[in-house]
Amino acid sequence: MSEMIGSGNFWQNRRVCVTGGAGFLGSFVVQKLRERGAREIFIPTIDQYNLVQQDDINRLLEDSKPDLIIHLAAHVGGIGANREHPADFFYDNLMMGVQLMHQAWKFGVEKFVAIGTVCAYPKFTPVPFKEDDIWSGYPEETNAPYGLAKKMLLVQAQAYRQQYGFNAVFLLPVNLYGPRDNFNPRSSHVIPALIRKCLEAQERGDTEVVVWGDGSPTREFLYVEDAAEGILAASERYNGSDPVNLGSGYEISIKDLAEMIARLSGFTGKLVWDTSKPNGQPRRGLDVTRAEQYFGFRAQTIFEEGLRRTIEWYRQNRK
Repeated sequence: MSEMIGSGNFWQNRRVCVTGGAGFLGSFVVQKLRERGAREIFIPTIDQYNLVQQDDINRLLEDSKPDLIIHLAAHVGGIGANREHPADFFYDNLMMGVQLMHQAWKFGVEKFVAIGTVCAYPKFTPVPFKEDDIWSGYPEETNAPYGLAKKMLLVQAQAYRQQYGFNAVFLLPVNLYGPRDNFNPRSSHVIPALIRKCLEAQERGDTEVVVWGDGSPTREFLYVEDAAEGILAASERYNGSDPVNLGSGYEISIKDLAEMIARLSGFTGKLVWDTSKPNGQPRRGLDVTRAEQYFGFRAQTIFEEGLRRTIEWYRQNRK
């Protein structure tokens, strides 16, 4: 209990700006900030502040006067979107992050929490991915422009800490899933895409669902509420230059994932693998010891339970 009181005090008198606070992960971060007693939370929306533009960033800082910035905003998408718009993913994410951190330093913001991405890791990183391996190769080609743009925030955070003593930290969450995720078939990631396919196939009485790739790659997923907890734990207790993974430590093959989603969503037909489609990175699983050592974070949600909640949320909210 003392920990909760401590964190309540931490947030009580701090003004917090959460970029991307209206998004999937952001909505949970904001909810948990309120539960922890944060009274002034500023959530910029894209129609009011285009964070790719420096003028909008400066206006945001003037309007929100934050003590702490949690930078979640990102231009994101699945493999298909990354293949179609690599330039957009690179430019938007780089310009947004680099300018925001620079202006935050100039503005005198006390702390900057930058959220990177597991896509920043080299394509053939030994599993489990250790933070020290992040520079040992080039990322998986389909999402390299996005991954590298986000990874520049790590370089910037370390450089600004070294030269200016600026308290910027860099977190690397693995793929997220959970209620309120993006279920749009054009841009969704693997879990919402499969949930939607299975539920729609079941309703139409289809006998098969087509899945991209051959099912062999592995992925690790972090339940969105766990991710929000990890980000707030780091915001409260971590003030160092090392990048830190946020993950569940649970690796599952896409084949097993698809079968589990089919079972939980009630789809009894056949899964057909479209091997003309790309697999993406061969394996993905994180070493999650650093987060526990540095700021006491461990994921709590069992994967199947998280999937159940996600499917249930989509059933109730898709109409």
